[in-house]
Amino acid sequence: MAVEPRWLSPAEREAWLGLIGVVELLPGALDAQLQRDAGVSHFDYMVMAMLSEAPDHTLRMTALAAQTNSTLPRLSHVVTRLVNRGFVERIPCPQDKRATNAHLTDAGWRRIRASAPGHVAAVRTLVIDPLSAAQIEQLRDISASILARLDPTQRFNPKSDDSTQPAR
Repeated sequence: MAVEPRWLSPAEREAWLGLIGVVELLPGALDAQLQRDAGVSHFDYMVMAMLSEAPDHTLRMTALAAQTNSTLPRLSHVVTRLVNRGFVERIPCPQDKRATNAHLTDAGWRRIRASAPGHVAAVRTLVIDPLSAAQIEQLRDISASILARLDPTQRFNPKSDDSTQPAR
């Protein structure tokens, strides 16, 4: 005997469709701002931001893939594009000669630092400013609850104690 699905209530459906709207529209809006103002895609920016926050601006490719929620082939393609632009370099991993590290170059550091103010302004305009302080706390708590289900190992951990780093 088939079990009847737990259909969404009208309030749940409205919340779900609102979240889907944000998930679908926000990446394109952030990407458009970064392309226009900095000449990089949102994913390029995320790769450079993760490297900018890493010790010595260097991460093993597998760790960078995890932190950007990317496959290694996709990341490799993007890193190659960033290498060609002089923003990232590939270097052998000193701990494991079979592995490769990605390192943010001085030019990449300058690009991420120059791109961060415009990106933060877009994040503020699109997400932060329309919300009250209480809603920001709710958004943080809601995001943490959903991420706990989607990412139980916390490889995509949004917590950062260093406000001097470029925004993701």
